[in-house]
Amino acid sequence: MNYIAVDSISPNLYQPRKVFDEESIQELAQSIKVYGIIQPLSVRKIDENNYELIAGERRLRAAKEAGLSKVPAIIANINDKDSAAIALLENLQREDLNFYEEALAYHNLIKVHSYTQEQLSEVIGKKQSTIANKLRILKLDEKIISTIIDNKLTERHARALLKIPTDELRNEVLEIVIKNGLNVKKTEELIDRELLKLAHTEVASDGKKRIKGSFSPAIYINTVKQVFDKYGVEAKYRSKELDDSIQVTITIKKK
Repeated sequence: MNYIAVDSISPNLYQPRKVFDEESIQELAQSIKVYGIIQPLSVRKIDENNYELIAGERRLRAAKEAGLSKVPAIIANINDKDSAAIALLENLQREDLNFYEEALAYHNLIKVHSYTQEQLSEVIGKKQSTIANKLRILKLDEKIISTIIDNKLTERHARALLKIPTDELRNEVLEIVIKNGLNVKKTEELIDRELLKLAHTEVASDGKKRIKGSFSPAIYINTVKQVFDKYGVEAKYRSKELDDSIQVTITIKKK
């Protein structure tokens, strides 16, 4: 065990957590004043007198608030790639990250540290499809994501907005969702209605109608549904996003 000056420890450059609850930091600081730091920090040596934090930023911040000049720490000999992975794992295990921070951390490990989605899946113990779905969230504008997080909406709300082709319409829909306190199901229904408004038909030279506009399974499912409804056929519809396609299942009861 080593005791290291708090001023000689710099934050982890790859810390995935961007938002820290100041109230919880203050509470932890009060606990540290009474009981000390029970779990040591993890750091790595940068040079003779300086260290970089690997894990334990809340404890480090709280220690500073508590007025500690030194903190207990374990010095690990690891590279940037491993440091970034450990920082992510610690936060995932503590469930400290919101869905956007988690997605950014995955993106960082893939782009900066050359992990593949498959390798990342093995390291953190999550399915590759889960990682892929998280990364898709980064396609949303940062202001939209901030609005989602600030209003305590969920990752599923964010993923639903990805169906919408423009930021302008996403903002309009998001405003309605927040104003009316819509849950995920109601949000998806609202988005489906908005997408149907976008879709329009034109008559081709052969006299047949075809759908134009932004691709969304909801548009085509609703078009098929209208045909079944017209002829009184009872059917259920379900779509599932795969890595490079969308699987649509239609179930019709036997008469």
